[in-house]
Amino acid sequence: MQSTSSQSQGLLLFKLSTLQSFALGTLKIQEIVPYQKLTQLPNADSNILGAASIRGQTISIIDMAAAVGYPPISEEEKPNCVIIITDCSRQHVGFLVRKIERIIECNWKNIEPPPSSLGHKTYITGITHFEKKLIQLLDIELLLSQIFPDNDDHSVEINGVQKGLLQNEHILLVDDSAVARKQLEGALTRIDVPFKVCKNGNDALQVMKECAEKEDPITILVSDIEMPGLDGYELTFEVRSVKEIAGAYIILHTSLSSEMSVDRAQQVGADDALTKFAAQSLVDAMLKGAKKA
Repeated sequence: MQSTSSQSQGLLLFKLSTLQSFALGTLKIQEIVPYQKLTQLPNADSNILGAASIRGQTISIIDMAAAVGYPPISEEEKPNCVIIITDCSRQHVGFLVRKIERIIECNWKNIEPPPSSLGHKTYITGITHFEKKLIQLLDIELLLSQIFPDNDDHSVEINGVQKGLLQNEHILLVDDSAVARKQLEGALTRIDVPFKVCKNGNDALQVMKECAEKEDPITILVSDIEMPGLDGYELTFEVRSVKEIAGAYIILHTSLSSEMSVDRAQQVGADDALTKFAAQSLVDAMLKGAKKA
């Protein structure tokens, strides 16, 4: 039986340097506009070039090359550059890049995790190849978290009975983004609830099968939707297709602002879906799963 859960998504290829090609998933991209004169923002992060008024909205414009460690875009280069407007984590932000190459179709199952040799402080969330060239997918969430530090209150209101419920669950967190994993881990660590963590869907599926074989099944699965290899939709489909692990309560989350993601999550068999990280919402969703067990 073949899954029909994969969401059609391409890759926008662009250049931050002369040689290397980078990419973003097209679902995170709102539009592409030519460079325009920017208004300076006082006390802004050094990677923020200024702000532009685009369709009546004031949007911060970031030098993406400089933000990930490449030479900053010079004043002479800027008129020939392009702004990619993204919609991610409920933030509209523009990224100035040196060149747009093209949009290509992509089977996300063929996207591989970045090699471990890149270390933990990498902005790469996956790699693939196109026309014999290496394409590196950028971790937008990580970029945004460093340029716009999250000052939100991540405190959670939970009573002793509720904590006891979650402590009796076998929880697995899955996300390819280091920032998202840190947020998820922090929410559960603060309330003293144990969990396991995986960086991709393939590893998560294997962990779930192994736990089931040991008669200690994962009871609550929290997974990102957008991941290289086996995405959240596919992971949900696979879990529901295996009798020994099909009973897990599945919560999908996404940094995309589209309600389509939530609708599709429910269609493929997820029990709940979150469109932006909030510690309280995550814990509340897990408590729903614990009470259904």
